[in-house]
Amino acid sequence: MAPFDRPRTGGSPPAIAAGDTWWYAAVAGEAAGSFSARIRIRMRRACLAAVVLLTVAYAGLVLTTTGRRWGDAALAGRLTDPAVARFLREHPSLQGIGTLSLALAVLLIVALGVLRKRYAYLGAALGTVAAALLAAELLQRYAPGPRYVDAAGLTAPGGFPSSPAVLAAGLALGLALVVPHRLRGAAVGLGTLWAIALGAYSIASGRHRPGDVIAADLLVLAAFAALVALLARKGRVRPAPRHGLPPQRLLVTVPLALLALGGLAAGAYLLGDCLPAATGPLPVDLPRTAHRCGQALAAGTGAAVALVLLGLLRHVDLDPGTAPYRITHPVAEDPFPEEHDHEIS
Repeated sequence: MAPFDRPRTGGSPPAIAAGDTWWYAAVAGEAAGSFSARIRIRMRRACLAAVVLLTVAYAGLVLTTTGRRWGDAALAGRLTDPAVARFLREHPSLQGIGTLSLALAVLLIVALGVLRKRYAYLGAALGTVAAALLAAELLQRYAPGPRYVDAAGLTAPGGFPSSPAVLAAGLALGLALVVPHRLRGAAVGLGTLWAIALGAYSIASGRHRPGDVIAADLLVLAAFAALVALLARKGRVRPAPRHGLPPQRLLVTVPLALLALGGLAAGAYLLGDCLPAATGPLPVDLPRTAHRCGQALAAGTGAAVALVLLGLLRHVDLDPGTAPYRITHPVAEDPFPEEHDHEIS
C-alpha cells in the first residue's frame, strides 16, 4: 500500500472495480503532506485573511464617523475635479456600455466553459459569483450601519459592498477556472483591468463610494479562495509544470503589479492628507484629494486581489487530468479460481 493509504473514517474501503479511483484520490488528498492538503491550507488562510480585511474595511469605513465622512468627501470630490467632470460630460453613454460589458462577460465565461467542456468548473465559478452577490445583498440590507435616503425620501439599502463590482470582479477571477493553465494569468489580468475600469467609473459617476468597491474585491477573493480550498479537499487540484512566465502573461502581470503597488502607495500617501475630522466643515481641497485617494486605493486593491489569487494558483493546475491511481483492467475477485487449496512454497 502507499505510505498514506488508510481506510475511510467510519467504515471499510469500498470494493475495487475497474475505473473506481475516487477513494484513492481522496486518500491522497487527505494525506498530511500531500499537494492537495497544502493547497487547501493555503487557500483557507487566504480566505480568512480576506474576511479579516473585509471586516476591518467595514468597521473603518461604515461604522466610524470619520470613515463615512471620508466616503462622502470622495463622492463630493468628483464634482470639484474638472478632469472627472469633463470626462463624464464627454462620455455620457459609458453607463450603458458598462452594463452591456457585464452581460457580455457572463456570455464569455459561459462560452469558454462550454467549448472546453468544463461544465463542473463553470458551474462552480458561476455559483461562487452568485454566492458572493447574495452575501453582498445581505450585507447591504442587514449589516449595521447608517441608512441613506434616496430622492423620493425612501430608505435605500447601503452600497457596501458594491454589487456591480462584485459581479465584475467575480467574472474576472472566475476565468481562472475555465481557461487553460498557460493562459490563466493573461485572462485573469485582462479581466481584472476591465473590472477596475468599471469600479473607477462607478466611483466617478457617484454610484458607489470607494469603500464599496474595495469591499467587493475582498469579498470575491474570500469566495474564490474558499472554492479552491473545497476543490483541493475533493482532490481536484494537481501540480502544474514549473516553467517560466510566458511573454503574454508578463505583458499583463507586470502592468497589474505596477498598478497594485502604485495605487496602494499613492492611496496611502494621500490618505493622510484627506482624512476629515469627525465634526466641522470640510476644507476646500479635501474632497478632491479624497476622491483621488479613493480611486487609487480601489484600483490598487483590485489589482492586488487578482495578483494574490494568481500567486496562490501559480503552480496549481485545475484542469482535470488522469487520476494517478486509475485501474484500467478488471480485477479478479479470486486470484486462484481453479485451485482453492494451494500452498505457496
